[in-house]
Amino acid sequence: MAGSAAKDHVVYPLEKRVINPIVLLAWELGIPPPGDALLETTGRRTGQPRRTPVCDGLDGETFWLVAQRGRRADWVKNIQANPRVRVKVRSGSGVVWRAGTAHILDDDDPRERQRRIGRGNLARRLCVSASAAMDTDPLTVRIDLDTR
Repeated sequence: MAGSAAKDHVVYPLEKRVINPIVLLAWELGIPPPGDALLETTGRRTGQPRRTPVCDGLDGETFWLVAQRGRRADWVKNIQANPRVRVKVRSGSGVVWRAGTAHILDDDDPRERQRRIGRGNLARRLCVSASAAMDTDPLTVRIDLDTR
């Protein structure tokens, strides 16, 4: 196994079976980790809501994401089947769900996007740095949030 395939073989199971369940539990307990958000897609086969921890990429009425595994990520496959999504983000003293439409951006520079997401916010920068360390095939996704 070479390069990113070996990294993906080790990192993906760790993230899916250890890290993500802990972060999801924190959200359920009402103690979301700083710099994190939740992405909710619709399962492409089941039609059921699927929640995935992501870095908080909220920028006004746009939410930016970088998929570590690119088009191999289940949530990216779900977006390809149905681009309507929700993100759960911190807002003031609480958290809110925001709905929007996701767009996969093959021509965007995901490394630069990660740098921009983390700019000016330590918690986001830490999340993005940890995420970038696990990237095997990064891909940018933009969510245009519905107006409130």
